[in-house]
Amino acid sequence: MSTETLKTVALNHIHEALGAKMIPFAGYNMPVRYTSQIEEHHTVRQAVGVFDVSHMGEFILEGAQALNLIQAVTSNDASKLIDGKVQYSCLPNDKGGIVDDLLVYRMSAEKYFLVVNASNIDKDWAWISAKNNFGVQMTNVSDDMSLLAVQGPRAAEALQSLTDVKLADMEYYSFQVGQMAGIEIIISATGYTGAGGFELYVKNSMAEKLWHAVFEAGAPFGIKPIGLAARDTLRMEMGFCLYGNDIDDSTSPLEAGLGWITKFTKTFTNSEALLKQKENGLSQKLVGFEMLEKGIPRQGYEVFDASNQKIGRITSGTHSPSLDKGIGMAYLETAHSKAGTDIFIDIRGKKIKAVVAKLPLVHKK
Repeated sequence: MSTETLKTVALNHIHEALGAKMIPFAGYNMPVRYTSQIEEHHTVRQAVGVFDVSHMGEFILEGAQALNLIQAVTSNDASKLIDGKVQYSCLPNDKGGIVDDLLVYRMSAEKYFLVVNASNIDKDWAWISAKNNFGVQMTNVSDDMSLLAVQGPRAAEALQSLTDVKLADMEYYSFQVGQMAGIEIIISATGYTGAGGFELYVKNSMAEKLWHAVFEAGAPFGIKPIGLAARDTLRMEMGFCLYGNDIDDSTSPLEAGLGWITKFTKTFTNSEALLKQKENGLSQKLVGFEMLEKGIPRQGYEVFDASNQKIGRITSGTHSPSLDKGIGMAYLETAHSKAGTDIFIDIRGKKIKAVVAKLPLVHKK
Protein backbone atom coordinates (compact mmCIF):
# COMPACT_ATOMS: atom_id res chain seq x y z
CA MET A 1 0.00 0.00 0.00
CA SER A 2 1.44 3.38 -0.99
CA THR A 3 1.85 6.09 1.64
CA GLU A 4 -0.76 8.17 -0.22
CA THR A 5 -3.46 5.60 0.51
CA LEU A 6 -2.51 4.99 4.16
CA LYS A 7 -4.90 6.30 6.77
CA THR A 8 -3.46 8.43 9.55
CA VAL A 9 -4.51 8.59 13.20
CA ALA A 10 -5.38 11.97 14.74
CA LEU A 11 -2.02 12.17 16.55
CA ASN A 12 0.11 11.24 13.53
CA HIS A 13 1.84 14.66 13.57
CA ILE A 14 2.88 14.16 17.21
CA HIS A 15 4.47 10.77 16.51
CA GLU A 16 6.40 12.21 13.58
CA ALA A 17 7.52 15.21 15.66
CA LEU A 18 8.79 12.78 18.33
CA GLY A 19 10.93 11.08 15.69
CA ALA A 20 9.02 7.79 15.71
CA LYS A 21 9.83 5.26 13.02
CA MET A 22 6.54 5.01 11.12
CA ILE A 23 5.40 1.92 9.21
CA PRO A 24 2.26 0.83 7.35
CA PHE A 25 0.18 -1.34 9.69
CA ALA A 26 -3.40 -2.52 9.04
CA GLY A 27 -3.83 0.25 6.47
CA TYR A 28 -2.59 2.99 8.81
CA ASN A 29 0.67 4.92 9.17
CA MET A 30 1.67 3.84 12.68
CA PRO A 31 4.61 4.35 15.07
CA VAL A 32 6.57 1.09 15.40
CA ARG A 33 9.19 2.52 17.80
CA TYR A 34 10.41 5.83 19.19
CA THR A 35 13.77 4.82 20.65
CA SER A 36 14.65 1.15 21.13
CA GLN A 37 12.12 -1.67 21.13
CA ILE A 38 13.81 -3.37 24.10
CA GLU A 39 13.91 -0.13 26.12
CA GLU A 40 10.23 0.52 25.34
CA HIS A 41 9.31 -3.06 26.30
CA HIS A 42 11.02 -2.72 29.71
CA THR A 43 9.39 0.69 30.27
CA VAL A 44 5.94 -0.94 30.07
CA ARG A 45 6.86 -3.99 32.17
CA GLN A 46 8.52 -1.89 34.89
CA ALA A 47 6.90 1.57 34.85
CA VAL A 48 4.39 3.07 32.39
CA GLY A 49 4.15 3.71 28.65
CA VAL A 50 1.57 5.01 26.19
CA PHE A 51 0.59 3.34 22.93
CA ASP A 52 -1.49 5.17 20.36
CA VAL A 53 -3.76 2.39 19.09
CA SER A 54 -6.32 4.67 17.45
CA HIS A 55 -6.33 2.41 14.38
CA MET A 56 -8.61 -0.01 16.26
CA GLY A 57 -12.27 -0.12 15.21
CA GLU A 58 -15.30 0.78 17.33
CA PHE A 59 -18.97 -0.01 16.69
CA ILE A 60 -22.02 1.00 18.75
CA LEU A 61 -24.97 -1.41 18.78
CA GLU A 62 -28.23 -0.05 20.21
CA GLY A 63 -31.80 -1.22 20.61
CA ALA A 64 -34.03 -3.65 22.47
CA GLN A 65 -32.51 -6.59 20.56
CA ALA A 66 -28.85 -5.51 20.76
CA LEU A 67 -27.94 -8.30 23.18
CA ASN A 68 -29.67 -10.89 20.97
CA LEU A 69 -27.58 -9.83 17.98
CA ILE A 70 -24.37 -9.97 20.03
CA GLN A 71 -25.31 -13.41 21.38
CA ALA A 72 -25.93 -14.66 17.84
CA VAL A 73 -22.59 -13.47 16.39
CA THR A 74 -20.15 -13.87 19.30
CA SER A 75 -18.85 -17.01 21.00
CA ASN A 76 -18.84 -15.76 24.60
CA ASP A 77 -22.00 -15.36 26.69
CA ALA A 78 -22.70 -11.62 26.70
CA SER A 79 -25.79 -12.15 28.89
CA LYS A 80 -23.34 -12.39 31.81
CA LEU A 81 -22.28 -8.76 31.30
CA ILE A 82 -23.55 -5.98 33.54
CA ASP A 83 -23.19 -2.24 32.98
CA GLY A 84 -19.55 -1.20 33.26
CA LYS A 85 -18.12 -4.63 32.40
CA VAL A 86 -16.07 -5.72 29.37
CA GLN A 87 -15.89 -9.17 27.80
CA TYR A 88 -13.31 -10.70 25.46
CA SER A 89 -14.98 -12.68 22.69
CA CYS A 90 -14.69 -13.70 19.07
CA LEU A 91 -16.83 -13.74 15.94
CA PRO A 92 -16.85 -17.33 14.65
CA ASN A 93 -17.37 -17.80 10.92
CA ASP A 94 -19.49 -20.59 9.45
CA LYS A 95 -16.47 -22.68 8.36
CA GLY A 96 -14.90 -23.38 11.76
CA GLY A 97 -12.62 -20.33 11.82
CA ILE A 98 -12.69 -16.83 13.29
CA VAL A 99 -13.81 -13.61 11.59
CA ASP A 100 -12.13 -11.58 14.37
CA ASP A 101 -11.55 -11.36 18.10
CA LEU A 102 -13.06 -8.36 19.89
CA LEU A 103 -14.06 -6.67 23.13
CA VAL A 104 -17.73 -6.20 24.08
CA TYR A 105 -18.58 -3.33 26.44
CA ARG A 106 -22.02 -3.15 28.04
CA MET A 107 -22.91 0.56 28.28
CA SER A 108 -26.53 -0.25 29.23
CA ALA A 109 -29.06 -3.05 28.70
CA GLU A 110 -29.75 -1.72 25.20
CA LYS A 111 -26.38 -0.22 24.23
CA TYR A 112 -23.11 -2.04 23.56
CA PHE A 113 -19.72 -0.81 22.39
CA LEU A 114 -17.61 -3.26 20.34
CA VAL A 115 -13.87 -2.87 19.76
CA VAL A 116 -12.43 -4.75 16.78
CA ASN A 117 -9.07 -5.12 15.05
CA ALA A 118 -8.03 -2.38 12.64
CA SER A 119 -7.39 -4.74 9.72
CA ASN A 120 -10.89 -6.23 10.09
CA ILE A 121 -13.08 -3.13 10.52
CA ASP A 122 -14.83 -3.42 7.14
CA LYS A 123 -15.01 -7.23 7.28
CA ASP A 124 -16.48 -7.23 10.80
CA TRP A 125 -18.98 -4.49 9.96
CA ALA A 126 -20.20 -6.44 6.92
CA TRP A 127 -20.36 -9.70 8.91
CA ILE A 128 -22.36 -8.31 11.83
CA SER A 129 -24.60 -6.25 9.51
CA ALA A 130 -25.45 -9.38 7.50
CA LYS A 131 -26.56 -11.11 10.73
CA ASN A 132 -28.59 -8.14 11.96
CA ASN A 133 -32.11 -9.49 11.61
CA PHE A 134 -32.97 -7.90 14.96
CA GLY A 135 -33.52 -4.27 13.95
CA VAL A 136 -30.45 -3.20 15.94
CA GLN A 137 -29.14 0.28 15.18
CA MET A 138 -25.46 -0.02 14.26
CA THR A 139 -23.03 2.90 14.14
CA ASN A 140 -19.42 2.66 13.00
CA VAL A 141 -17.53 5.30 15.01
CA SER A 142 -14.05 3.99 14.13
CA ASP A 143 -12.98 7.13 12.25
CA ASP A 144 -14.16 9.45 15.04
CA MET A 145 -12.35 7.83 17.97
CA SER A 146 -8.80 7.83 19.26
CA LEU A 147 -7.50 5.22 21.69
CA LEU A 148 -4.54 5.60 24.05
CA ALA A 149 -3.36 2.50 25.91
CA VAL A 150 -1.58 3.60 29.09
CA GLN A 151 0.09 0.39 30.23
CA GLY A 152 2.39 -0.66 33.06
CA PRO A 153 2.43 -1.17 36.85
CA ARG A 154 2.55 2.61 37.49
CA ALA A 155 -0.32 3.50 35.12
CA ALA A 156 -2.89 4.16 37.87
CA GLU A 157 -0.49 6.44 39.79
CA ALA A 158 0.52 8.26 36.61
CA LEU A 159 -3.09 9.04 35.61
CA GLN A 160 -4.79 9.52 38.99
CA SER A 161 -4.19 13.29 39.26
CA LEU A 162 -6.22 13.77 36.07
CA THR A 163 -9.48 12.14 37.20
CA ASP A 164 -11.88 11.61 40.11
CA VAL A 165 -12.34 7.98 39.05
CA LYS A 166 -10.50 5.79 41.57
CA LEU A 167 -8.27 4.02 39.08
CA ALA A 168 -6.58 1.63 41.52
CA ASP A 169 -10.02 0.31 42.54
CA MET A 170 -11.15 -0.53 39.00
CA GLU A 171 -11.43 -4.26 38.41
CA TYR A 172 -9.74 -5.86 35.41
CA TYR A 173 -12.14 -5.82 32.44
CA SER A 174 -14.33 -3.07 33.86
CA PHE A 175 -14.80 0.47 32.53
CA GLN A 176 -16.24 3.84 33.46
CA VAL A 177 -17.38 6.80 31.43
CA GLY A 178 -15.72 9.68 33.22
CA GLN A 179 -13.65 12.82 33.02
CA MET A 180 -9.91 12.84 32.57
CA ALA A 181 -8.12 16.21 32.23
CA GLY A 182 -11.59 17.73 31.90
CA ILE A 183 -12.39 15.57 28.86
CA GLU A 184 -15.21 13.01 28.80
CA ILE A 185 -13.75 9.63 27.87
CA ILE A 186 -14.21 5.91 28.39
CA ILE A 187 -11.65 4.65 30.92
CA SER A 188 -11.22 0.90 30.51
CA ALA A 189 -9.12 -1.38 32.76
CA THR A 190 -8.01 -3.47 29.80
CA GLY A 191 -4.90 -3.84 27.65
CA TYR A 192 -2.80 -6.10 25.48
CA THR A 193 0.41 -6.22 27.51
CA GLY A 194 -0.27 -8.11 30.75
CA ALA A 195 1.42 -5.24 32.60
CA GLY A 196 -1.79 -3.66 33.91
CA GLY A 197 -3.11 -0.26 32.95
CA PHE A 198 -5.93 1.42 31.11
CA GLU A 199 -7.27 2.07 27.64
CA LEU A 200 -8.65 5.57 27.08
CA TYR A 201 -11.25 6.12 24.35
CA VAL A 202 -11.57 9.77 23.33
CA LYS A 203 -13.04 11.77 20.45
CA ASN A 204 -10.42 12.72 17.86
CA SER A 205 -10.95 16.43 18.55
CA MET A 206 -9.81 15.93 22.17
CA ALA A 207 -7.04 13.38 21.56
CA GLU A 208 -4.15 15.84 21.48
CA LYS A 209 -5.26 17.56 24.69
CA LEU A 210 -5.51 14.16 26.42
CA TRP A 211 -2.10 13.04 25.10
CA HIS A 212 -0.33 16.12 26.49
CA ALA A 213 -2.18 15.90 29.83
CA VAL A 214 -1.25 12.22 30.23
CA PHE A 215 2.43 12.90 29.54
CA GLU A 216 2.54 15.89 31.86
CA ALA A 217 0.89 13.96 34.72
CA GLY A 218 2.99 10.87 34.04
CA ALA A 219 6.38 12.63 33.83
CA PRO A 220 7.31 11.93 37.51
CA PHE A 221 6.63 8.22 36.86
CA GLY A 222 8.90 7.92 33.83
CA ILE A 223 6.11 7.76 31.25
CA LYS A 224 7.21 7.30 27.62
CA PRO A 225 5.57 6.82 24.21
CA ILE A 226 5.73 3.20 23.06
CA GLY A 227 5.52 1.76 19.54
CA LEU A 228 3.83 -1.29 18.07
CA ALA A 229 7.03 -3.40 18.07
CA ALA A 230 7.11 -3.48 21.89
CA ARG A 231 3.36 -4.12 21.94
CA ASP A 232 4.02 -7.28 19.95
CA THR A 233 6.78 -8.63 22.24
CA LEU A 234 4.70 -7.77 25.34
CA ARG A 235 1.61 -9.61 24.08
CA MET A 236 3.69 -12.64 23.01
CA GLU A 237 5.12 -12.99 26.53
CA MET A 238 1.51 -13.20 27.75
CA GLY A 239 0.35 -15.60 25.04
CA PHE A 240 -2.27 -13.15 23.74
CA CYS A 241 -3.43 -14.04 20.23
CA LEU A 242 -2.81 -11.67 17.32
CA TYR A 243 -5.35 -11.84 14.52
CA GLY A 244 -3.66 -12.78 11.25
CA ASN A 245 -0.90 -14.69 13.08
CA ASP A 246 -2.31 -16.97 15.78
CA ILE A 247 -5.96 -16.81 14.77
CA ASP A 248 -7.63 -16.21 11.41
CA ASP A 249 -10.48 -17.33 9.16
CA SER A 250 -9.18 -20.92 9.22
CA THR A 251 -8.33 -21.42 12.93
CA SER A 252 -10.83 -22.88 15.38
CA PRO A 253 -11.29 -20.90 18.62
CA LEU A 254 -11.04 -24.23 20.50
CA GLU A 255 -7.70 -25.13 18.91
CA ALA A 256 -6.50 -21.56 19.60
CA GLY A 257 -7.00 -22.05 23.34
CA LEU A 258 -10.09 -19.84 23.32
CA GLY A 259 -12.42 -22.49 24.71
CA TRP A 260 -12.89 -20.22 27.74
CA ILE A 261 -14.66 -17.65 25.51
CA THR A 262 -16.62 -20.30 23.58
CA LYS A 263 -19.80 -20.91 25.57
CA PHE A 264 -22.16 -23.65 24.46
CA THR A 265 -24.90 -22.47 26.84
CA LYS A 266 -26.34 -20.58 23.85
CA THR A 267 -26.56 -20.88 20.06
CA PHE A 268 -24.21 -18.78 17.94
CA THR A 269 -22.67 -18.92 14.46
CA ASN A 270 -21.33 -22.44 13.83
CA SER A 271 -21.80 -23.43 17.49
CA GLU A 272 -23.09 -26.88 16.58
CA ALA A 273 -19.96 -27.75 14.55
CA LEU A 274 -17.66 -26.32 17.23
CA LEU A 275 -19.41 -28.37 19.92
CA LYS A 276 -18.87 -31.51 17.79
CA GLN A 277 -15.20 -30.60 17.46
CA LYS A 278 -14.94 -30.27 21.24
CA GLU A 279 -16.64 -33.63 21.78
CA ASN A 280 -14.51 -35.42 19.15
CA GLY A 281 -11.24 -34.01 20.50
CA LEU A 282 -8.84 -31.52 18.95
CA SER A 283 -6.21 -32.53 16.40
CA GLN A 284 -3.97 -29.55 17.19
CA LYS A 285 -3.56 -26.89 19.86
CA LEU A 286 -1.98 -23.46 20.07
CA VAL A 287 0.77 -23.58 22.70
CA GLY A 288 3.51 -21.36 24.06
CA PHE A 289 7.15 -22.36 23.92
CA GLU A 290 10.60 -21.19 25.00
CA MET A 291 13.89 -21.79 23.23
CA LEU A 292 16.38 -24.00 25.10
CA GLU A 293 19.15 -23.17 22.65
CA LYS A 294 20.12 -19.93 20.91
CA GLY A 295 17.87 -18.92 18.05
CA ILE A 296 15.00 -16.58 17.28
CA PRO A 297 11.81 -18.34 16.18
CA ARG A 298 9.68 -16.63 13.53
CA GLN A 299 6.18 -17.01 12.12
CA GLY A 300 5.97 -19.85 9.60
CA TYR A 301 8.94 -21.86 10.91
CA GLU A 302 8.22 -25.60 11.09
CA VAL A 303 8.28 -27.60 14.34
CA PHE A 304 9.50 -31.21 14.69
CA ASP A 305 9.56 -33.88 17.39
CA ALA A 306 12.65 -35.78 18.59
CA SER A 307 12.25 -38.35 15.79
CA ASN A 308 12.30 -35.59 13.15
CA GLN A 309 8.57 -35.81 12.36
CA LYS A 310 6.90 -32.51 11.53
CA ILE A 311 4.33 -31.76 14.26
CA GLY A 312 3.38 -28.14 13.69
CA ARG A 313 4.22 -24.55 12.75
CA ILE A 314 5.00 -21.30 14.53
CA THR A 315 2.41 -18.54 14.39
CA SER A 316 4.26 -15.90 16.45
CA GLY A 317 7.88 -15.77 17.53
CA THR A 318 10.39 -13.28 18.90
CA HIS A 319 13.23 -12.68 21.33
CA SER A 320 11.69 -11.96 24.74
CA PRO A 321 13.28 -8.89 26.38
CA SER A 322 11.94 -9.99 29.79
CA LEU A 323 13.30 -13.56 29.60
CA ASP A 324 16.26 -12.84 27.29
CA LYS A 325 15.52 -15.88 25.14
CA GLY A 326 13.51 -16.88 22.11
CA ILE A 327 9.78 -17.46 22.71
CA GLY A 328 6.67 -17.91 20.67
CA MET A 329 3.39 -19.64 19.96
CA ALA A 330 2.78 -22.57 17.66
CA TYR A 331 0.05 -24.95 16.56
CA LEU A 332 1.21 -28.44 17.48
CA GLU A 333 -0.38 -31.87 17.14
CA THR A 334 -2.27 -32.46 20.38
CA ALA A 335 -0.03 -35.41 21.38
CA HIS A 336 2.94 -33.00 21.56
CA SER A 337 1.14 -30.03 23.15
CA LYS A 338 1.72 -30.74 26.84
CA ALA A 339 3.90 -28.29 28.82
CA GLY A 340 7.41 -29.68 29.27
CA THR A 341 7.47 -31.48 25.91
CA ASP A 342 10.74 -31.03 23.99
CA ILE A 343 10.31 -29.76 20.44
CA PHE A 344 12.71 -28.78 17.66
CA ILE A 345 12.34 -25.71 15.48
CA ASP A 346 13.78 -25.55 11.99
CA ILE A 347 15.71 -22.27 11.90
CA ARG A 348 17.45 -21.88 8.54
CA GLY A 349 17.96 -25.61 8.13
CA LYS A 350 19.07 -26.35 11.70
CA LYS A 351 16.84 -28.07 14.28
CA ILE A 352 17.04 -25.90 17.40
CA LYS A 353 15.72 -27.30 20.70
CA ALA A 354 12.80 -25.67 22.51
CA VAL A 355 10.22 -26.72 25.09
CA VAL A 356 6.44 -26.34 25.26
CA ALA A 357 5.69 -23.90 28.09
CA LYS A 358 2.53 -22.92 29.93
CA LEU A 359 1.10 -19.50 29.06
CA PRO A 360 1.64 -16.77 30.09
CA LEU A 361 5.41 -17.05 29.77
CA VAL A 362 5.90 -13.94 31.94
CA HIS A 363 3.92 -13.34 35.12
CA LYS A 364 3.07 -10.09 36.87
CA LYS A 365 5.36 -9.42 39.82
